[in-house]
Amino acid sequence: MIRYLLPALAAVLLAACQQRAETGPGPAEISYEPEPYVKVEHPQWSRNASIYQLNTRQFTEQGTFSAARKQLPRIKALGTDIIWLMPIHPIGKENRKGTLGSPYSVKDYYGVNPEFGSLEDLKEFIDAAHALDMYVILDWVANHTAWDNELRYQHPEWYERDHNGNFRPTPWWDWSDIIDLDYSKPGLRKYMTEAMAYWVEEVNVDGFRADVAGFVPLDFWENARRRLDSIKPVFMLAEWESRDLHEHAFDMTYAWSWWDIMHAITQGKAGLDRLFTYYSWDESAYPRDSYRMVFVSNHDKNSWEATQYEAFGQGLEATIVLSVVGEGMPLVYNGQEAGNRKRLEFFEKDPIEWKADPTGDLYQTLLHLKKENTALWNGAAGATMVKVPNSSPQEVFSFIRENERDKIFAVMNFSGQEREVTFADTLYPGAYTELFSQQEVELDRGLSLRLPPWGYRVYVQ
Repeated sequence: MIRYLLPALAAVLLAACQQRAETGPGPAEISYEPEPYVKVEHPQWSRNASIYQLNTRQFTEQGTFSAARKQLPRIKALGTDIIWLMPIHPIGKENRKGTLGSPYSVKDYYGVNPEFGSLEDLKEFIDAAHALDMYVILDWVANHTAWDNELRYQHPEWYERDHNGNFRPTPWWDWSDIIDLDYSKPGLRKYMTEAMAYWVEEVNVDGFRADVAGFVPLDFWENARRRLDSIKPVFMLAEWESRDLHEHAFDMTYAWSWWDIMHAITQGKAGLDRLFTYYSWDESAYPRDSYRMVFVSNHDKNSWEATQYEAFGQGLEATIVLSVVGEGMPLVYNGQEAGNRKRLEFFEKDPIEWKADPTGDLYQTLLHLKKENTALWNGAAGATMVKVPNSSPQEVFSFIRENERDKIFAVMNFSGQEREVTFADTLYPGAYTELFSQQEVELDRGLSLRLPPWGYRVYVQ
């Protein structure tokens, strides 16, 4: 009897499987609970941090770690917490650019550039930073090496080749002093991961800034992050602008598009609708707990495109204000605070001329506010920007950031004309202290403000 029933039973089971395949899993197997996109655990110390980029070659007359170490208290007093050291490794000589070469042409991933000092000098720099409750991340160049890196001779199979079978620089760029690595090779992946782990485990660095991170496969970065976090909690910054990098690999990505938009606005080539677009995408497309790095300058912008003054003109101060009180972690590129007005040479010695400057005072005021005011903290620890409508929406940018403890109301005139602007929303009314004048004010509904050209106000609760 059973053998007669088997074909019928098989037919019933087949029909059920086909129906299941067509309709998908049953309701009990589907979860509708939201899941946080960001799986990396940000170091707790990064929640209210700001970042400082240090170009060792140009930072002091000596251009060394030891000379830079003496300036750490000043960097701390500015209000920054994370020091990003540009590449510290020996620089290749073959096909070198300029006299000293690019620090992004790495000859030895385990070595220290003697131009900057010794490994012990670097360790002393890191120890001194830690003693000030600061953190140090190294610039890591995983995409390519110098032509005379030892890997070229020991593992030539780890490199990409052109159509003639020759080593090749990164396609389409003029990076003739480097050659690209091939991340389809497991051996290369292991070598690069363990080299990064060495600097965390043996030298006590606190993380990395990944050069052209998007040119290297994401799964490599995800595996490397797991390896580094097994040693200690690290902070990872990607030189790239992509949501996917935030899930398992990086704490922070670049906000290149923010710089481009602010440049266009301050040069009179765009209205504030471009800025609305940026913040709409940032809020809607990026995970709530992702960090975005906003900047007025960095080594690429300063050396190859424009100084902060060339880029933003009279709108520089307002742009700096937005970079700190808006969403994102602000970056200070060394020399900004001293009012540096030159494009620093990239392949030669070109020391920063250090002096007191109002830009430094502005940054110090803003960065200390960010540290103390929880509404301005990074990622999910801070408050989302909420637009406050005003009567000059293409020239005046206004918003609040508010949580259960703190609040700011920021207004910035991104035009070269004086603006009389009114507000009719219920978001901003209340008692505040204006950050720069320290005047206590009561802002009522129907508020009218007169802002000078490129003027700004930051009201703090």
